[in-house]
Amino acid sequence: MPSITKENYLKALYLLADKQGKISLTQLGNTLAVSIPTVNSMVKKLKEAGLVVYKKYRPLQLTAKGKKTASLIIRKHRLTEMFLVEKMGFGWEEVHVIAEEVEHINSAKLFDRMDDMLGYPTVDPHGSPIPNKNGEVVLKEYQPLSQIPEGGKARLCALTRSSSQFLVFLNQKDLKLGTELSVHSVEPFDQSREVSYGKHAPITLSREVCERLLVEILD
Repeated sequence: MPSITKENYLKALYLLADKQGKISLTQLGNTLAVSIPTVNSMVKKLKEAGLVVYKKYRPLQLTAKGKKTASLIIRKHRLTEMFLVEKMGFGWEEVHVIAEEVEHINSAKLFDRMDDMLGYPTVDPHGSPIPNKNGEVVLKEYQPLSQIPEGGKARLCALTRSSSQFLVFLNQKDLKLGTELSVHSVEPFDQSREVSYGKHAPITLSREVCERLLVEILD
């Protein structure tokens, strides 16, 4: 890719498509905090480069070329996050901003070496899938903790909307990937859940927190 700005647009389009499918210029502008005229101008450039399908008044779409390019940017970002946590001792709440800068380095050898040193991980420190060298992603089916009923047991496997503030909150609660949780009760009024895990006494997690915790059900 010829510019960091274009890479940021492609990454934003890829992640928005994962979350909501159809993408408008307004949604893209809001995500990147830029004006509609600015978005319009850049999208036209991406279209000329064969990276985006763009028709007036129609949702934006990445072409196959655009999707692969964006996926490889995300690969660099998530490998960097994993490397910072596993090899350099950073906390999972610290790595996003650093990875935002490193992802724009144009060196396949660097990221292939990271991948090798890490043992070819399939997910980043937050449980998000890491695309392979061909830009392909293997998605796993998880569900939010907010869907686990009273008496259910689940393992924390990934997060959604994992802001640094949220990650600090999880640190304070000693909640991390791999943690096995038991749901003791569900509050009918607000759908908060009383859960226990490890040696901790039961605590109450709000519905918002439970919706951000992606789990797999345990038998």
